[in-house]
Amino acid sequence: MPGYFVRTMLGMVTAAALLCGAGIARAQEQPRPPEPQAEEGAPLTLEVVYTGDVIGVASGGLERGVRYLDNLFVTADGDLGRLAGWDGAVFQVDVLNNLGGRPNDLAGSLQGVDNIEVPQPRLKLYEAWIEQRFGDAGSLRVGLYDLNSEFYVNESAALLISPSFGIGSELAATGTNGPSIFPSTALAARLRWNFDDLYAQAVVINAKAGTLGYAGGIDLSGREGVLFVGEGGWAEGNGKIAAGAWQYSKKQPEVVPPGLTETGRDVPSRGIYAVLEHDLLGTPGGPGNMTGFLRIGFSDGKTTPFSAGWQAGVLVTHVLESRPASAFSLGAASAILSDHYRVGAPSLLNAETVIEATYSDEIVPGVAIQPDVQYIVNTGADRSIEDALVLGLRLIVAWSSD
Repeated sequence: MPGYFVRTMLGMVTAAALLCGAGIARAQEQPRPPEPQAEEGAPLTLEVVYTGDVIGVASGGLERGVRYLDNLFVTADGDLGRLAGWDGAVFQVDVLNNLGGRPNDLAGSLQGVDNIEVPQPRLKLYEAWIEQRFGDAGSLRVGLYDLNSEFYVNESAALLISPSFGIGSELAATGTNGPSIFPSTALAARLRWNFDDLYAQAVVINAKAGTLGYAGGIDLSGREGVLFVGEGGWAEGNGKIAAGAWQYSKKQPEVVPPGLTETGRDVPSRGIYAVLEHDLLGTPGGPGNMTGFLRIGFSDGKTTPFSAGWQAGVLVTHVLESRPASAFSLGAASAILSDHYRVGAPSLLNAETVIEATYSDEIVPGVAIQPDVQYIVNTGADRSIEDALVLGLRLIVAWSSD
């Protein structure tokens, strides 16, 4: 594994250096509702973001073809201090609707190819929480909560469309229904405290994700235990260094490759991760600003197919001086299969790696387009599947009442 990791990282760094030397650059954040501001703007705001993707496999993968899929996010943010006299409290409610096809059925990737793809298209309540703030020092957030909105995240990877840049695959593939991340969240309580440029945060989340709109709705039984996640580090305007750890309170089922008999054993499920992000040119907010990121995570390798994973890349904003919203991103991500998972299927390769390049620009106010190219090496970590070339085009339409 060390040789593979070094070779792949060197290849990615070399490619990034060539592209950056040619003046190619990066983009805007994946559309997510903004954090509510307790004392700014209107006391109640509404935002609607529609994302539509045309994405398909041009070569390799399982089969060639094109799929259309979309994502509609409706968000209400409120200041409870001005609305109800509850000092220091804000709330957020998100409703999510997804329609369309499943492009990964064509690609056969372990990590997926589109971060708005869902197993079952439907309308659902996504997030619904109240946050009590304690001045500038900290806050407590309680309700339906997206773990990846604040944990194991770096903003400079947000433009990339591959799901592997959202949260590490070694954590995303855990839990009965996945952890509390897109497309299904769970009840949680998150505490965060700030110490100047340092911060510490921890969250306790229901181990079984489920929201209104899914069969069974929100799980209130707690029979499957909880997921604990803690993270701390340094974060300020032009960079971030953070480390985190996670563990389920109850043992989780041991995983085996598809088609093999379940072991019936439950074992501890835990892992660690680190995030590094920094401005590379010293011109934050200026034309051609470039931010680099590197993340790495490890898991127990028995309750998830992946023992480790890494993601790295660059984001360049304001690529063209005449187009402030123009952005470019280049990234590479690898999910490394555990020896425990591969021992039952010797034909599996040790990892799958995706290299992605994407560009975004606003064509008119509130409307952006984003062409995207992904090349998946060792697709599905399966020797019988050819490396896949995936091409896509994203349309984003956003409106806000503020």
